Amino acid sequence: MSSRKEAASSTNGTSGTEFHVQGVPISHIAEEFGTPVFVYDAEELRSVYQSLRDRLHPAVDVFFSLKANPNISITSRLGSLGAGAEISSMVELMTVTRAGIAPDDIIFLGPGKTRAELEACVAAGVYAIVCESLDEVAEIEEIAAATGRDEVPVLLRVNPDFHTKGSGLTMGGKPRQFGIDADILRRSRGLLDRLRRVRVRGFHAYMGTRFLGAEDLAHNTRQILALADELAQALGIELETVDFGGGFGVAYFDNEKDLDLRATVAGINEVVEPFAAAHPRCRLINELGRYLTATCGTYVVRARYVKESMGERFVVADGGTNHHMAAVGVGSFVKRNFPIRSLTRYDDEPTGTYTVTGPLCTPNDVIGKKVVLPPVQAGDLLGVERSGAYGPTASPGLFLGHGFPAEVLVHNGTAHLVRERDRKEELLTKQRLIDFD
Repeated sequence: MSSRKEAASSTNGTSGTEFHVQGVPISHIAEEFGTPVFVYDAEELRSVYQSLRDRLHPAVDVFFSLKANPNISITSRLGSLGAGAEISSMVELMTVTRAGIAPDDIIFLGPGKTRAELEACVAAGVYAIVCESLDEVAEIEEIAAATGRDEVPVLLRVNPDFHTKGSGLTMGGKPRQFGIDADILRRSRGLLDRLRRVRVRGFHAYMGTRFLGAEDLAHNTRQILALADELAQALGIELETVDFGGGFGVAYFDNEKDLDLRATVAGINEVVEPFAAAHPRCRLINELGRYLTATCGTYVVRARYVKESMGERFVVADGGTNHHMAAVGVGSFVKRNFPIRSLTRYDDEPTGTYTVTGPLCTPNDVIGKKVVLPPVQAGDLLGVERSGAYGPTASPGLFLGHGFPAEVLVHNGTAHLVRERDRKEELLTKQRLIDFD
């Protein structure tokens, strides 16, 4: 997170520099809303989006992928700045609708959509349902006929027969549950020609995530646009839309560097310019989640105990992997540390290493191994930075019944509660005790 910090007294009375967000001391946020807590900086969120939007070719629309952070206020803020929404569940459809995203700026994708979800998309009039199989196309045709709807718009998700280097997690170009193989699509004109109520607007392809090389993203864009052009001609489709994915990465680990935004956008724009000139009425979509939200968030925990075990120092905090599984290794992540800082002594010099753990009864509850920190005392606040993406949404929040933490968005110098902390009694309300007598 981009820190707005200034000199202040730390929470335990030791003089030092405390972490601030837009002038708000982190100790005040922790006192008002408790810990653990995710704190988001709305100004950083705006800055990241606007920096991209100002540079990106005007033919390309930016869509926010809610799976990265489905908080309704985060979604609403990005929507107010001009972002569309890419969603994958009924709750996400409800979220974007309540957040004020217009139906014409919503696409719905996912390999296993339910009939209820498809019916809801048809009823809501979303810009496009992204079909991941030909059977799904046929089901939408059936739903449209049953509801008397004409020209229900879809995109066909293509699993390309080429590879793209540089992604942290590959989503296409090999056997996957996502999309329709390009070769199968090339042989599907007869089926598509028989559609009467479904209108194929174009294609979607998503090759991978966590790209940190500008050249890789330009290559990815070039390949997808060329494939979309080829398929449109082969299938007799008027090309109205191409979603060429996103996958912009964020540097988390010591040996990584942030994506060079200027070089990245310059490379993408160079590819987009001739395509947009050849297809002036074609809408291009770049869908981003992690890149838009990661740097705006900090996962804030309070040190409960500081102890030593067999020569290694541990900080046992009040939150851990139950709220931030991404920080310890999921999917393509190996077990390397996210950036972790002392928020109580934000600018103090590090003096030693600590392994930072949460409160769970498992040795895997480690959010930072041998983290270099200033001296840590019980009561200090620690922050896992770059935590605005894949925090609660990718974590086992119900493990041991701790529940999910509060989420706070700081906007215009005021901290707003944007998700209440799970309450103990509420966690039991959906369970039922049967009478064994």
